[in-house]
Amino acid sequence: MNTLTERSPDPPPPSNAQRAATVALTALAPASWGTTYVVTTELLPPGHPLFAGLMRALPAGLLALALTRVLPRGDWWWKAIVLGVLNIGGLPLLFLAAERLPGGVAATLGAAQPLLVAGLAIAVLHDRPTAWRLAWGVLGVLGVGLVVLGPEARLDAVGVLAGLGHTSLMAGGVVLTKRWGRPAGVGPMTLAGWQLTVGGLLLLPLALTVEGVPQRIDAAAVGGYLWLGSMGGLIAYALWFRGVGKLPVGASAPLVLLSPLVATVIGLALGESLSPLQTLGFVLALAAMLAAQLSAPRLPGRLSGGRAGPGAGPVSTPTPSQAAPAPAPAPAPAPAPAPAPAPAPAPATEAEGRIR
Repeated sequence: MNTLTERSPDPPPPSNAQRAATVALTALAPASWGTTYVVTTELLPPGHPLFAGLMRALPAGLLALALTRVLPRGDWWWKAIVLGVLNIGGLPLLFLAAERLPGGVAATLGAAQPLLVAGLAIAVLHDRPTAWRLAWGVLGVLGVGLVVLGPEARLDAVGVLAGLGHTSLMAGGVVLTKRWGRPAGVGPMTLAGWQLTVGGLLLLPLALTVEGVPQRIDAAAVGGYLWLGSMGGLIAYALWFRGVGKLPVGASAPLVLLSPLVATVIGLALGESLSPLQTLGFVLALAAMLAAQLSAPRLPGRLSGGRAGPGAGPVSTPTPSQAAPAPAPAPAPAPAPAPAPAPAPAPATEAEGRIR
């Protein structure tokens, strides 16, 4: 296998079409993760969150290594381990939260990730989020809460702690992935393969010693594991790491709001319904996710060099014909005056004449 250590150079700024395509592809990752809750509760054997995390990570990671045949080198060994623990090692917490909480409640905990990412970005990336994206992040969490939380929502302390733990680990993984980037010549699938393998090897002894293999794995469970390892694993993480590297951290993090929204749509397909308040929350969360991809609108009267005074109208940039005329050349200095002639000697006095 090849080994690489250099970091890839920063790509040129993308066009609007390229950015839109990047956002759409990146959004497929949290959209697929939104299916985790229904797959866990409907297809997988209960009581085995460690085994579910193992099956999602290790086979996909080994497959990526076999396809790419590239290993980390130098400091990327420990970086891959750290990212693997943060992004993949917390998967059992996600499955534990999905088992002990309603899918919507577990998804709401994950919707807090943009706010955690914003806080970590200040400390690690020295990137202070704009008020625009921070406000929409708060509104997004509020919207998801309106959709999935209600009087009948069952809150389990262990499930809540597990969900918040997984969300915190993923937030740290997003920020460090943005900070470290990728080595030169390493693609998103290779980076995903490193982390999935690390996370899977971390979960392997825990799953076998703590839980063991489920006694019964039927065809539905096999299909669930295949879905979680492929679309919810290797493909999703490759798209996610690609998007995190290309998009601003304030734009990629709100895309995780798609996860609870997809979980809600699946619930509707299974016969659930939304109240008017839940519908409002759904629209608010969707608007927050889309608005976070846009730059803050410019306020009237805002200038590039400062703010216009109260009551000042918009200032337009003068055209060349309106520009101020060039200053006239300075007049040449006047010549210096000629030196004055020396004074004539005074005539001798009468006394001086007699002495001579």
